[in-house]
Amino acid sequence: MPIQIPEQVKPYYEMLRIRLVEEALAERYSEQEMRCPMHLCIGQEAVPVGVCSALKTSDMVFGNHRSHGYYLAKGGDLNKMTAEIYGKVDGCCGGRGGSMHLIDLDVNFMGCTPIVAGTVPLGLGTGLASKLRGNDQITVVFFGDGCFEEGVVHESFNYAALMELPVIFVCENNEYSVYTNLESRQPDRPMNKIAEAHGWDVGSGNGNDLNQVAKITQQAVSRIKAHGRPQFLEFDTYRWLEHCGPNEDDHLDYRPADQVASWKKKCPVLQMQTQLLSEKSISQEELDSYRQSILEEIELSFNFAKASPFPSPESLYQFSNTNPS
Repeated sequence: MPIQIPEQVKPYYEMLRIRLVEEALAERYSEQEMRCPMHLCIGQEAVPVGVCSALKTSDMVFGNHRSHGYYLAKGGDLNKMTAEIYGKVDGCCGGRGGSMHLIDLDVNFMGCTPIVAGTVPLGLGTGLASKLRGNDQITVVFFGDGCFEEGVVHESFNYAALMELPVIFVCENNEYSVYTNLESRQPDRPMNKIAEAHGWDVGSGNGNDLNQVAKITQQAVSRIKAHGRPQFLEFDTYRWLEHCGPNEDDHLDYRPADQVASWKKKCPVLQMQTQLLSEKSISQEELDSYRQSILEEIELSFNFAKASPFPSPESLYQFSNTNPS
């Protein structure tokens, strides 16, 4: 029987679930059965959970190369995600996409891509479709601070403002693009001011504070409902592990040790847990039971993935217009 989670605890539960799923993936990655690159969002869980808490199932979400958190926060199927990472036929992309190509149309997680800023113009497409159809669907596109160096982002800002599209662009500013810090890549100016200059409404906040992320996103949703203008949200956060892979890479010295340690003290999962315990909204026994429930779910997802077959050679051209025969 599924465990019952009180409403005030659900956001914490979702963050903890993302953290434990990714820790399990990191632990098993060395077994060499997950044969795709994998970017983990450990340390950044509050942004996907906080943003998606303000959305409806009918709202559409696009991710990027680091999308496990967005996929799960939007309600994506864990079994299908794990199977996809293992390259199995029961994966959400039939085992053809891997970690960076997740999709679950049942919950309107529209997809993700490793191409930097690749989903930004796609979000304009769904936003335009919603406007033409006259429905109330909102599109959310997640991307990192590195995307601000791509021309398509600024072209999209201009078009979205011109057409007044119901789109929320969410920038997770974790200060680094692979190994290069923000100061070495961009001039000293707030990114949200650039979006504002394009004619967007903007908001910014602490990306490790789940309540703050949820509140700022709810305000953006309300503004779209009121006047239809696109929204830009910037949340400061920090990834704990290497850019790509399951390990720490502090030995490379591209991030100051005190900076890494400072951000780890701001762990979004621990902050929320401490708050719930201090408010007596949850007991330690309940916390332990939630953790155990998630770990059991994760184990079942790995069993599901390993039991699923690989795609057959005969299916190679199933999704292609090209067939050598």
